[in-house]
This record gives sequence, C-alpha cells and structure tokens, in this order.
Amino acid sequence: MSFPLLTATAALPAVGAIATAAVPAAQRTVAKWLALLFSLATLVLAIVVLARFDPDGDRYQLTESHSWIADFGVRYELGVDGIAVALIALTALLIPFIILAGWHDADPLETGSTRWRPTQGFFALILAVEAMVIISFEATDVFLFYIFFEAMLIPMYFLIGGFGDRAHEHGEKAAATQRSYAAVKFLLYNLAGGLIMLAAVIGLYVVAGNFSLTEIAEARANGSLDMATNTERWLFLGFFFAFAVKAPLWPLHTWLPNAMQESTAPVAVLITAVVDKVGTFAMLRFCLQLFPEASKWATPAILVLALISIIYGALLAVGQRDIKRLVAYASISHFGFIIMGIFAMTSQGQSGATLYMVNHGISTAALMLVAGFLISRRGSRLIADYGGVQKVAPVLAGTFLIGGLATLSLPGLAPFVSEFLVLVGTFTRYPVVGIIATFGIVLAALYTLVLYQRTMTGPVKPEIAKMPDLRVRELVVVAPLVVLLIFLGVYPKPLTQVIDPAVKQTMSDVQQKDPKPEVEAAK
Repeated sequence: MSFPLLTATAALPAVGAIATAAVPAAQRTVAKWLALLFSLATLVLAIVVLARFDPDGDRYQLTESHSWIADFGVRYELGVDGIAVALIALTALLIPFIILAGWHDADPLETGSTRWRPTQGFFALILAVEAMVIISFEATDVFLFYIFFEAMLIPMYFLIGGFGDRAHEHGEKAAATQRSYAAVKFLLYNLAGGLIMLAAVIGLYVVAGNFSLTEIAEARANGSLDMATNTERWLFLGFFFAFAVKAPLWPLHTWLPNAMQESTAPVAVLITAVVDKVGTFAMLRFCLQLFPEASKWATPAILVLALISIIYGALLAVGQRDIKRLVAYASISHFGFIIMGIFAMTSQGQSGATLYMVNHGISTAALMLVAGFLISRRGSRLIADYGGVQKVAPVLAGTFLIGGLATLSLPGLAPFVSEFLVLVGTFTRYPVVGIIATFGIVLAALYTLVLYQRTMTGPVKPEIAKMPDLRVRELVVVAPLVVLLIFLGVYPKPLTQVIDPAVKQTMSDVQQKDPKPEVEAAK
C-alpha cells in the first residue's frame, strides 16, 4: 500500500493543532515554536505533493479511496488536480508566515485587562483551519468535502471573536462587542450557505445514488446519469450559493469587511487569502463538473454579479477610512475578477482565475501583514492617524508600496499576469463584460495610491516620529512574499504548466471551446 501522502498533508497540521493546544499554559513560547515547526513540516509535504504531481498525467492523482459510511455511499476519497495542487501549495506556504506575523498577537494583554488570551489556542486554531482547508482541496467525495467546508467555520469563529485586533479607538469593551458581532455575522452567513448546500448535497445523492465526484461526472459524461433540467439547476444553485457566500460574491459579501476589520492582521490574511479560496475553488471543481448545463445557464447572471463585485468593491475601497476595511473591499473586487474568469468559460479566463487565486493570496498577505505591523506600532487602524511613515520607517513603507502595487496589478508583479488572462479570456466571449471590468483596474490604482499617499508621505505626524522600522522577524515574513510577487510576475510558467491541463479538463466538462478570433491573422 502506497504512502497516503494527501492524508498526511492534511493530518499533519491537525496533529500539530492538538499538540499545540496540549502545551501547558505557562509554556507560551514552546507552543509558538511547535506550531511553526508543524506548519513548516506541512509545507515540506505540500512541496512533495507538488513535485510528485504530473501535469500531463491523470486528472486526479495521488488518489486515496476507502469505504467510510457504506450504507449511504460515503467514501473517504482524495485526489488532486493541478488547480488543487496550486492552492494546497499556497495554503501551506502562507501558514508559517501567518504564524510568524502573529507571534505576539495572542500574548497576555496589558496589566489590568479583563480579557485573557490563551496563546496555545490561537496557534492551534490556525493549524486546525489549515488542516480543514487542505482536505477540502483534496476531497473528491462531495459529502467529505461538505463536512470540512462547514467544520472550518468553528475555528474561524473563535479566531475572529476571541483574538481580535487590539487597535480600537473606543476601548476594550467596545472592541469586544464589535468582535462578537463580526464573528457571529461570519458564522451565520456561512452557516446559511452551508445549510442550503446540505439540501443540495442530499438532492444530489437522491439523483445519483452516491457522493463520488468522479463517478457522478463520469456517469454524466457517458449518459448513464441524466438529470432533469430543473433538477440540475436547483442543485447547482444550492451549491453555488454556499460557495458565493464563502468567496465572497456581492450581495453575500457583507460579513467580510466586519470580519477582517475586527481580526488581527494574520487572521485577516487567513480569511481572505486562504479560507475564501475554498469557495472559488469549489465553483471550478463541483459546480462546473457536476452541473455543466446549469453552469452555462447561470453564467449571464453570475457575470453580472461578478461585475458588480468588481466595481462596487473598488468604489467602497476608495472611500474607506479604515485600512483593514479598505483591503477587505479590495478583496471583494478581486474575487469578482476570479469569479468572472471562472464563468467566462474560456481557457484563458479559467487559467487566469486559478492563477489569480494564488497571486491574490500572496499579494494580500504581503499588504495586510505589513499593514498589521504598521497598525501594531501606532495602535490605530484609521488612515487619518498616519502620515510621513516613509521618512522614519523606509523599509516598512517600501514593502507596503510593493504590496499595494501588486494589489493594483502593476505589470511585473504576479497579479498582473492573472488579471490580464482573466480580462483577455472574458473579452473573447463577453466583450462588454470585459470592457466594464477594466474600470476596476482604474479604481484599484486610485484606492491603492491614495492609501499610500495618506499614510506614508507628507509631514511626519508627532505620533509617527519614533516609529521603528521592520524588525528581523517581520522582514522574514515579508521578504519571501515580495520575492514571490516579483518572480511570479516575471516568470509564471511554474504555475501555469500545472494549472492549464486541469483547466482544459474543466472546459471539457462544460463542453466549451475557446472562441475563434473574428478577424483572421494576416497571411
């Protein structure tokens, strides 16, 4: 029996979570180092998965299949395609940086505080989320996926509600109230989506007789499973609704700004760079593969919602006074691009969307973590409380600028390649949608450059005058992310050659081919 590599990759952070939580309360530093070591070991396994994956091989590789609940046709089935491999690598890469960036975020509060923060719990919850996200990317049994898709809400709820940002202008009591509100809103929105998806999962079992993604897709392809049109559409909507909440897509997005605002910067990165990617990934893996005709039927409406997300998110980002809320609304705009690329139904669009998931994770992590370092120094999230930072902390300002330029998809940085592919892929099939979406790029430049101007340039405010520059630990967090942004912006081939074959399979699932150019090339 071959070594269960995929199980090990998901199980290792779960074991790490248990081990970290079991560390005695007095040994906070031990808990931190233990969590970091488990996250690095998971990264090593993710690299092994990436190395063993053959882009030209079978669609799902490193597969594992075991009977689980035989009476209901539930199996423990795992397998990865190129899209899943890329996102597993992203998740495993970001978690060590999230742990390092949050090294002191769960330390005891100042003397006299009424709130105790269990350090071990903070890092154990991060590892628990990592385990659930990774197995969600690996699961090829719909019921198995659903369990971890929902289970990850529990540790995220406690991370948002129990370990919020210390920078709050109205004091600790008001901060606790806001954290509780944000955590409950996050949980209710995602639970509502999950309950609707559960009904669709049950409906799928009634129609197909099992939960195996590969078996259902194969039966659909060879004609042995024929869903009624209305049945397929209702099932699609049940799945898509849950994924759109997680993504998040307008108008189901309102939980994200509150959650990111009240979270610590590392947890905010965990939300938008890691957890939310499960929603867009699932659209590719489950919606398009299980319900190809319904996916094509819903495409016009979804493209409209994606466009609204792009423009609406960018416009609200322009008007934000809070740094974290600005990044949150920028992410809503970026997720609009990702969903637009998925449902453009072109190979360029879907390759770009998958690449965008990875690049958005790296760029958002870089920007938000540096913003977190900035906020921890000043003790405020408000943009108006900053000014002249580049004169006293030039390295911090420089890395903040690179993260911001990546967010606006500057050529030469990783997000540019993915955004360009999404726009090209959309324009070839839906030119009007592609043209309107480009306004999101203009707005991105506006909110990013205005943010930098108001925080980093101008006269040095008295509260900023003695602000220290990035420390060694913080540089260790930020520098690799900046290097990756530049490397993948110049040479994205290592990712595209893994992603493209999986995208071709997805295009085949929905029986779509790329549109031919209307004007033939000159001979």
